[in-house]
Amino acid sequence: MTKIFSSGMANDVVRTVRQRIIAVCRKLGISVCLRTVVLIFCLTFFWVQMHMSDVADNDTIQILAKPDGLLDANDSMLQLVPQHLHKYLVALPQRDRPHQAILPGNASEHIATAAVSLNASEIRRLIDQQNSKQVVLNEDVYGPLQNDSLVIVIQVHTRIMYLRHTIVSLARARGIENALLIFSHDHYDEQINELIQMIDFCKTMQIFYPYSIQSHPDSFPGESSEDCPRDIAKSDAIKRKCINAMHPDQYGHYREAKFTQTKHHWWWKANRVFNELDVVSNYSGPILFLEDDHYVAEDFIYMLKLMEKSCSVACPQCSMLSLGTYLKTYNFYGEAKKDILRVIRRQQIFAAELTPPSWSFKIVPSFSHYDKAEISQWISSKHNMGMAYNRTVWKQFVDCADTFCKYDDYNWDWSLQSVSNNCLSHEFKVFVLKAPRVFHIGECGVHHKKSCFDMALIVKVQKLLSSVYKYLFPEKLEVTYAPIKKKVLRKGNGGWGDIRDHELCLRMVNRQG
Repeated sequence: MTKIFSSGMANDVVRTVRQRIIAVCRKLGISVCLRTVVLIFCLTFFWVQMHMSDVADNDTIQILAKPDGLLDANDSMLQLVPQHLHKYLVALPQRDRPHQAILPGNASEHIATAAVSLNASEIRRLIDQQNSKQVVLNEDVYGPLQNDSLVIVIQVHTRIMYLRHTIVSLARARGIENALLIFSHDHYDEQINELIQMIDFCKTMQIFYPYSIQSHPDSFPGESSEDCPRDIAKSDAIKRKCINAMHPDQYGHYREAKFTQTKHHWWWKANRVFNELDVVSNYSGPILFLEDDHYVAEDFIYMLKLMEKSCSVACPQCSMLSLGTYLKTYNFYGEAKKDILRVIRRQQIFAAELTPPSWSFKIVPSFSHYDKAEISQWISSKHNMGMAYNRTVWKQFVDCADTFCKYDDYNWDWSLQSVSNNCLSHEFKVFVLKAPRVFHIGECGVHHKKSCFDMALIVKVQKLLSSVYKYLFPEKLEVTYAPIKKKVLRKGNGGWGDIRDHELCLRMVNRQG
């Protein structure tokens, strides 16, 4: 790869700047010289940084466009993935793909290939066809679902590059051959379908959300020209006679389909799995819910079963198990970092030079708690990742469908928090691992306008798990109790004032609006 700007060129720039500074200092006085030096240094620094940033971007683009089709063929990344799993990181050549749906979303998440787009009616037909067949792949190899198996449901949008790594992490998990993976899609995409149909390490199934923006691009639940614009005043909306003029949210805004879709999809998906799929009709165990940007540890299935066993004794009233937790800093080595910082302070050395590496993404807490679990109130912002619950708990959700479906918040987890706070006789309790086995690798979602894919973050998670492998698969769990916090009644985020959303949500579980 030819770089337009290298570290050698940077040295040449610095050398040239030094020579010019010396020449200036000979001609001018000391004070003028110092000001000139500072100015030249600043300009040079910013120029070098800008060009080095361009190089990094160019390198990334060229890596993603390698002729062999590797989507994220970073050497350090591939070294951490077994050779037999590289196929999940490779795109099929276009000549082997008869047609592909071109979907809205981040362009960088799809390989740039010429394809024939599917229209909405064709997509609806394919969705209905797939949902009615209820095909389970690899059942002939791994046998029917048993009650002591595990059902894992993954909500998928269009982020295929993240999904590839989610699949790789699942493939490496111990016990995955006994699981059933159900992929729930809100976009019909042939490339994603091909990727999932390649999976050969366990049973798989695909279900398709039938009320998506893609399948209804010009009408509800999508957006039509007769809908009210988001920021129009209610008085103006009434004059305009747009469809939903009487139903803005609590902040005076009208619905946006790209936001309402996620809550609808989550609700539909859970109902579809618990109430409508033949393959799980006799299954009474927990169902684990993941997303297409979650990365699992090799012992996540083992830990979930260990949690089940421990929870039955320590917290029979717990409704949910949680394998993931959001935190703002990465530190897998617990108190070791604090000890280092104490030494640094005593010796009065700049902490910035010796502090162990960290990054600001929400990853994991200290792994010194690798064999610890905590009993806590369920809090949506902490316990919504890697959540597992059974049919009995789902029935509690459905019994509170009015609260969930009419709560003015487009987030499913905030709506579930409202169920816990306002509908149940006792709030949800959760049994959560202190050192999570599910990690969030995607920093882009519906709130981000720019396309993004952070290879470095995935490499760090892989190296992290490799470095602490000896702590995985603990024999038992040490259980602690989190302090009980005062009940906080939160005002929703809005985006869910439209009565049509309420009615659709209720119809999904056969309730009347």
